[in-house]
Parts: sequence; structure tokens; C-alpha cells
Amino acid sequence: MALIVQKYGGTSMGSPDRIKNVARRVARYKGQGHDVVVVVSAMSGETNRLIALAKEVQAQPDPRELDVIISTGEQVTIGLLAMALKDIGLDARSYTGSQVKILTDSAHTKARIQHIDDAAMRGDLKAGRVVIVAGFQGVDADGNITTLGRGGSDTTGVALAAALGADECQIYTDVDGVYTTDPRVVPEARRLKTVTFEEMLEMASLGSKVLQIRSVEFAGKYKVKLRVLSSFQEEGEGTLITFEEEDNMEKAIISGIAFNRDEARINVTGVPDKPGIAYQILGPVADANIDVDMIIQNVGIEGHTDFSFTVPRNDYQRALAILEGVQGHIGAKSISGDDKICKVSVVGVGMRSHVGIASTMFRTLAEEGINIQMISTSEIKISVVLDEKYLELAVRVLHKAFGLDQEA
Repeated sequence: MALIVQKYGGTSMGSPDRIKNVARRVARYKGQGHDVVVVVSAMSGETNRLIALAKEVQAQPDPRELDVIISTGEQVTIGLLAMALKDIGLDARSYTGSQVKILTDSAHTKARIQHIDDAAMRGDLKAGRVVIVAGFQGVDADGNITTLGRGGSDTTGVALAAALGADECQIYTDVDGVYTTDPRVVPEARRLKTVTFEEMLEMASLGSKVLQIRSVEFAGKYKVKLRVLSSFQEEGEGTLITFEEEDNMEKAIISGIAFNRDEARINVTGVPDKPGIAYQILGPVADANIDVDMIIQNVGIEGHTDFSFTVPRNDYQRALAILEGVQGHIGAKSISGDDKICKVSVVGVGMRSHVGIASTMFRTLAEEGINIQMISTSEIKISVVLDEKYLELAVRVLHKAFGLDQEA
């Protein structure tokens, strides 16, 4: 008998019939003698609907009140799944994030989990119940409802698996595993049988929507066995996310192509080339809880330099306003930006032992007339910023150039 945490995404919970299908799947695992904890997202499209509703009332919704609103989507699905399980003869109990309780910090819409009280869940499991927990949400020390950011239900699932010492965390979604890239962009994309935590972490951070990056961080930190499966297939092994590079793993130099449309670039030109200038630029942005990704600072000329960085597109206007407010203080000649860019990345642990990856990538893009605006690298990935209109073309030609359409 194993303890299994299963997480079901919004598509899996998208209708009463699909919720009943989830209940039947949970019942099969329960029938095999396993203890099951289920984490669910809101119905597909519901969170977007709630955000749009909030914006009709307040153009820039108050973060605390927005969390109150968007956390209700999961409250609906936990109740419905508990009913569906009871209807087929299983005892089940639902919990919101605050009922569990999942204690977080107070960074509304982007909260981080600090502690999970597992006493009630363990009591229910011992009594033979299926435990159903609302994903994506928690509560801070002052009792305020918080949410974990988009895709946060994955993080809830992995965090519960870590807290409970689960044997496996299964992430059920509308795809049957992790692919070499998005099959909607490249039909020849292949499902990977295995991928390392390092590679999955890079792919998640670079725009792969299969798993939220923090869920992968949690899984790697607490050694949670993680498997991505399809909720629409009865059978299938999905993709196993492994701790180490094993001898029987696929020997591809590049494992996948990740991309992200949610990017904007900000340029700060003509700032004094002196110690501390990077902090003076990025400090106010960080204080506003805005994530900064790629950063480029040019070599100083005649005592001045230019500074460019990327932020999430929905934080673009806010970041621009912050920098325009401190422009005089930092001595910048101008502040500009572009919110019509994208990031495309090649990822693979094989880069450690193979040369020429960057040159192949840059040559392939050059042959298609695609200009590279920014470049960032790590030990196992190379990312480039491009004009958004070239995104799908770049992904297709890179996927082919690195042979990802061929079986390993």
C-alpha cells in the first residue's frame, strides 16, 4: 500500500462528467489499497473569468482582494469532487488551503509556502477517507487568503507530497507527459520517457507550461518522485522526472525547446558606469515584487553604459513607471521598452559534454533571417530573446536542427 498524491488540472476538472471521471480514477487507486490525497485546480477558464471580473470593477485589482476572489474557483471543484466520490461509495473530505492549513508568506498573488499542517489529513487517511485539497491557495499568518501564482496547484501537490512523505506525486494534465516542445507548435514533438530535475527546472522556468517551476523546485529539494500523466488516458507511463542522469536515459544532447511569450524588455540607457548602478536600477523593481529574468549591461563608454533586462509582460507597465520615477536619481538618459518579444531556449544536460550547441542555434536562426536581441546561458541551456512574430518559426527550425523529431 502506497500513499499517492494526485493533482488534477483545470482541463481535467472542466465539467461534471470530467470530475466524475477523476472520481472513478481515484476510486481505482483506492481500490488497490492505496491512500490517496487529491489536489485540484479550478475548472478550466474559471480563474481567467474571475480575474476579468475583478478588472471590470478595478482596473488594477487590489492584490489582497484579488486573492479572495480567485481562490473561490478551487473551492467549487473540491466540493464537487468530494460529492462525486461519495456518490460512488467512497468517503471523502474537502479542504481549502486555509483549512489544511497551508501557511504562506503575505505576497498576495505570488505567495510562497512556509509550512503545512498535516494532522487533519493524516487523521482522515487513517480513517480511510480520500482527502481533497484546493490547489493554488493558502493562508498567511494574519489569516488572509493567499494564492501561489498561476499554475500554483502543481506546487500545492508537490508540497503536500513532501509534507506527507508520499511515495509518488502524480501530476495529471491534458497532455500525457513532457514533450520535446509544444506539440501544438511542432506536431513532430516527442514525449520524453524521462527527464532530469535540472532539465525540467530549466524548461519550467523558460516557459514550458507542463509544470510550474516552484513545483519542480519542491520536488527536487524534498526528493519527491514526480510523474506527469494524462487524465484522459486510462493507461500510460507518462514522463518520470528523475533525480540523476541514469545510464538508461535517452542520450539526446538537447532534451527540449522551451519558449515563453510572456516577456517584455526594458532598456535603461546612458546611466553612469559606476559601482552600484545595477542595484539602483533593479532594487526598486525588486521591491515591487517584480521578477527580473535576462540582464545585459554593455561595456561602459566615456563613463556611461546601457542596461537592459526582461520582466513578465503583465508587469511591464508597472516596471516602466517605477523606473521613470527614479530616472533622475539614477541619472539615466532614457528609459524605453518593448512588450512584443519572446524567449526561446534549448535545454539539455548533454551540453556539458558536447560543443557547438550555441553555434548551431545561432546559425539556424540566422539562416531564417531571425535577429537575436539578447542571449543568456547556463550550464544546460541557451536562451535568446527574439521579436515575438518569429516565435513559432524559431521553435520549429531549432527542433529540427537538433534532431528532436527523431527517436533517441
